[in-house]
Amino acid sequence: MAAKWSETTEKIGKLLKKTIISFGEEKIYVHNILVAILVIVAAFLIIRWIKRLLGAAQKANKLTIGQKYAYTQLSKYLIILLAIIIVLESLKVDITILLAGSAAFFLALALGLQHLFNDLVSGFFLLFEGTIRVGDIIEVDGMVSRVQEIGIRTSKVKNRDGISLVIPNSKIISNSVINWTTDSRITRFQVKVNVAYGSDVELVREVLLECAEKHSEIVRSPKPICRFTDFAESALEFELLFWSKNRFRIEDVKSDVRFMVNEAFNKKGIQIPFPQRDIHIKTNPDKVNLTGASKEV
Repeated sequence: MAAKWSETTEKIGKLLKKTIISFGEEKIYVHNILVAILVIVAAFLIIRWIKRLLGAAQKANKLTIGQKYAYTQLSKYLIILLAIIIVLESLKVDITILLAGSAAFFLALALGLQHLFNDLVSGFFLLFEGTIRVGDIIEVDGMVSRVQEIGIRTSKVKNRDGISLVIPNSKIISNSVINWTTDSRITRFQVKVNVAYGSDVELVREVLLECAEKHSEIVRSPKPICRFTDFAESALEFELLFWSKNRFRIEDVKSDVRFMVNEAFNKKGIQIPFPQRDIHIKTNPDKVNLTGASKEV
């Protein structure tokens, strides 16, 4: 038995030392290829294990969806980078010579692809800082969207129309971006309403607050607030403030509130004004009308 085991071991050793590729004095053996394959498989398994670990942490409410995604992406990029280095080393590729020889090429490439590298650097900032995460509702250039994916170069968002858009990461980093997803579960919004002069302002406040309290998407605590904001040129201006969890579809909530307010105003006899202008026409008494002059023969 021992002799057979020794013979098998010797055969395996010879197989592993068998030359696959040779270039100059360097040779790549079977065991080098096996190491490269094992490193790739191990990297894949480690990435899967990290995803499961972070998924369990997210389900236990230890991480948010955005944090889970950011940590997963960063771990994946680092493991892939490390695996590439180990594979190149196992295949006897001198990384230092490779980097030194390609330095000029990378410099020329960087100068020609400045925007691309700007997007790549911005992607790492987004993932490391965590100011914007997957699932957040952001507003860029007046467009409200939900973040679906943050990549190294671009991020994928979906707007209120259900259209998926790809935004360069540099645009998110350099532009002013409103992140509607805060640490608080609710956000305050407003609906502006104008009524005609002479309206019962106390009744107006009562109607506005009643409409807000009836809507299912408006939270009961904190309570809605009605403000009398100004005496305008042709109207009394009011502002209805309320809190809601529905940040992404808040325009639908505002529309519902306006429908309810309009119906309540009609029932209560409260008028919503429209701009009015008084036009005064002046005549010139010194003007002579020559059309009625008679002609003598």
